[in-house]
Amino acid sequence: MFSGFMVNTWLGGSVMAAVAGLVGFFVVLRGSTFAAHAIPQGAFAGAAGAALIGVNTLVGTGTFALLGVAAIALWSRHGRNDVVTALVLVSLLGVGSLFLSLSTEYAQQAFSLLFGSPLAVSSSELVPTAALGAFCVALLAALYRPLLLGSVAPELAITGPVPPARAELGFLLAVGVATTLALPVVGALLVFSLMIGPPAAARQLAGRPSLAMGLSAALALVTAWVAIAASYETNWPVGFFVGTFSAVWYVAGRAWAAWSRRARASVGPRARQKLALGRAS
Repeated sequence: MFSGFMVNTWLGGSVMAAVAGLVGFFVVLRGSTFAAHAIPQGAFAGAAGAALIGVNTLVGTGTFALLGVAAIALWSRHGRNDVVTALVLVSLLGVGSLFLSLSTEYAQQAFSLLFGSPLAVSSSELVPTAALGAFCVALLAALYRPLLLGSVAPELAITGPVPPARAELGFLLAVGVATTLALPVVGALLVFSLMIGPPAAARQLAGRPSLAMGLSAALALVTAWVAIAASYETNWPVGFFVGTFSAVWYVAGRAWAAWSRRARASVGPRARQKLALGRAS
C-alpha cells in the first residue's frame, strides 16, 4: 500500500485533499456550491479532450476549468449567477460527452473521468500538482481577508482594497485549480464532495474562521487517506468512499452543533439561577 506506484497516489491525493479543503471553506461560506459542481464539468470535458488527442490530462483539465471560470465570471456580470452557472454546466457536459464519444477507449475512459482513478497518478504529474497546489494556497492567502469580508459583510467589501468582482474571480480561479488537482483522483461526479462535506463540518465544529479553515483541510486529508486505503483494499471506486465519508463528516458536524446548542440552553438557566441566588444571599 505504501510502495511503488502507490507513493504517487498518496502524495498526489494528499496535495489534492488539502487544497480542496482550504478552497471548500470559502465555497461553503459563500454559498457557491453550485459553481463548485459546475466547474468540474469543464475540467471533465478538458480531461476527455486531452485523452482524445493524447496529451497530459492535467493540461486539458486545467484549460477547460479556466474556461468555465472565465465564462461564469464574465457572464454573471450581465445575468443571474445561477442561470449562467447552469448554462456553463450543461454546455461543458455536452462537450465532454462529445469528446468521450469520439474516443476509442470510451468505457474505461468514461469510468476514470467520472469516478476517478487514483492508482493511475504518475510521477510526471507530481511536480505540476505540487506547483498548482502551492499557487492555490498562495492565492487564498492573498485573498483571505477580502473573501472573508465579502462572505460575511458584502456591503463593507465594496470599500475594501480588493474590488468584490476581482475577489470573486480569484475565488473561482482557486476552485478551478482545486478541481484540476482533484478530478484525476476523485472523478468529475464527486470532485466537489471534498469541497462541501469536510468544510461544512468544520464550520460547525470551529468558531473562528482560521481554525475552521485549517480543520476543513485536515478533515479533507483524513477523508482522502481513508478513501485511498479503502479503495486499495476493496477495489471499489475511491469516489464512493470520498462521497460517503464527506457525508459522514457533515452529519457529525450537524450533530455536534445540535448537541452544543442544547448544552448551552440547559446550562444557561441554571447559571442565571445560581447568579440570582448568590445576589440574594
